[in-house]
Amino acid sequence: MRMLLVEDNEELAETILHRMRSEGHSVDHEPDGNSANELLRHARFDIVLLDINLPGKSGFELLRSLRARGDLTPVMILTARSQIDDRVTGLDAGADDYMVKPVDFRELTARCRVLARRSAGSASNLFEAGNLVFDRAAKRALIDGRDAEMRAREIQLLEILVDNLGRMLTKEEVADKLYTFEEAPSMNAVEQLVARLRRKLEPTQLVVRTARGLGYMAYVSEDD
Repeated sequence: MRMLLVEDNEELAETILHRMRSEGHSVDHEPDGNSANELLRHARFDIVLLDINLPGKSGFELLRSLRARGDLTPVMILTARSQIDDRVTGLDAGADDYMVKPVDFRELTARCRVLARRSAGSASNLFEAGNLVFDRAAKRALIDGRDAEMRAREIQLLEILVDNLGRMLTKEEVADKLYTFEEAPSMNAVEQLVARLRRKLEPTQLVVRTARGLGYMAYVSEDD
């Protein structure tokens, strides 16, 4: 998943970044509400992890701005505020979930998976297509019951394609979901990654099609 963490506590932010990146997610960080709001006007994320007490715009103000312009990106509020009134305010402002610090990272990652599944219209962590089983929680793909031995980036790409079945994704969209701003990958790197994943998926019914000049689309073949 491509995430944006909006948190002004640098020590906590580093801890969250390290943990989420170790789970295979691409995470960018903004410490200020105003800068985060401007970034969200131009960049797309799968999930926003949002603190409330921020310099510039507060988390509540940022969230209201996000929803006012029709942006439906899932938002998880992370805050030290534990009062019911604060939770109600956050949820009414458009938050999808709310966790009180200090958070348990296992619960945080599980809740993020729920938000991602909900956004993709899936009710389960498991995706199955014939002899292919992909477990989002375990970050693991099995083909004919055996580990497909996919690298972290390949798992990330597989998750992106599975969550967008039947939809054409441009190379730029794929790159935006895979990499943080600091990584700045080339389009050639995206092509090579897609080619590697396609080779590993050859024995399965999940097909990754390349449309020259357009991008990539994954679909499940009905062929046996």
